[in-house]
Amino acid sequence: MYPSVASWVSQYSQSQLIENYSSQVQKGVSPSVAEQLKSAREYNKALQAGALLAPNANIPQGEGRSNDQSMEYWKMLQADSTGIMARLRIPTINVDLPIYHGTSDATLEVGAGHLEGTSLPVGGEGTHSVLTAHRGLAHATMFSNLDKVHEGDTFSLEVMGEVLTYQVMSTTVVDPDQTESLRQVPYQDLVTLVTCTPLGINTQRILVTGQRVLPTPEEDLNVIGEQPDIPGFPWWMFILGGGTSAAGFFIWYSGRPGFGTWQEKAKHSNR
Repeated sequence: MYPSVASWVSQYSQSQLIENYSSQVQKGVSPSVAEQLKSAREYNKALQAGALLAPNANIPQGEGRSNDQSMEYWKMLQADSTGIMARLRIPTINVDLPIYHGTSDATLEVGAGHLEGTSLPVGGEGTHSVLTAHRGLAHATMFSNLDKVHEGDTFSLEVMGEVLTYQVMSTTVVDPDQTESLRQVPYQDLVTLVTCTPLGINTQRILVTGQRVLPTPEEDLNVIGEQPDIPGFPWWMFILGGGTSAAGFFIWYSGRPGFGTWQEKAKHSNR
C-alpha cells in the first residue's frame, strides 16, 4: 500500500510546484523572461562542454565551465525561490516533472536535476543539456520507466514560457566511464535523460538522447502552462487493506478460547 499512496502524494506535490512555476512565469518574473532566456543562451555559448559518469556514482558529474565567471549558474532561469528552472514531459511513460538546478541528493528526491556543467535547457545549435532523475524510489516514479522509452518517441521541455520538443534518436545502456555521447555536437540541439540501471544495483546508466524537433509541434505549443494530470487517489488500496485487516481479525478471533462453543450454541438455538 505504501508505495502507491506515497507515489500519488509525490505526483500531487510535483504537480502543485509545476502549476506554481507556470503561473509565476505567466505573471512575470524579475529579471524578465526575455532577459533570463538571453542570459541562459549567453551562458551556453560561454560554456566549455563536458559531462562525466563517474564510476560507482549514481549521477553524472559536470566538467563544463563557463568562461564568464559573472554568469552564476544558480541564478540562471530562476522564476521563483523553489529552484525550478523548467518542466519535463515524457508522454509515452506519463512523466511530468519539475527540473531543478543541480543534481544533489535532496534535489533528486523531489524531481529531475539539471547537470551543472552542461548546457542550460533553452535549446540552440551546439547545445547538449543533461537531465537526470532517480529510478526505483519507493515514494516516487520519476525515471523508473525510462527504459520503456524508444527511438522515435518525443519528450518536451517547458522553460520560461517556451516549449522545446525533442525526438529520441538513441537509447543506450553504458558503463559509467563511457561519456562520449554526453558531449556537445556542433550544429545539433540535444538533450540526454540519464538514470541508473539495473534497478537496485546501479552499475550502469540508461541514456536517452533526443534531437530538437523544429518547428515545435502544434500539440506541444497548445499545452504550455497546462496543469499536470494527476491520477485518481488509490482508494482501492484502502479497501483492499481494510478487507485484509477484517480477514485477519476473523482468523485471530476464531482462534480464541470459546469461539467453537459459541458456534455450537448458535447452531442449537436455530433448531
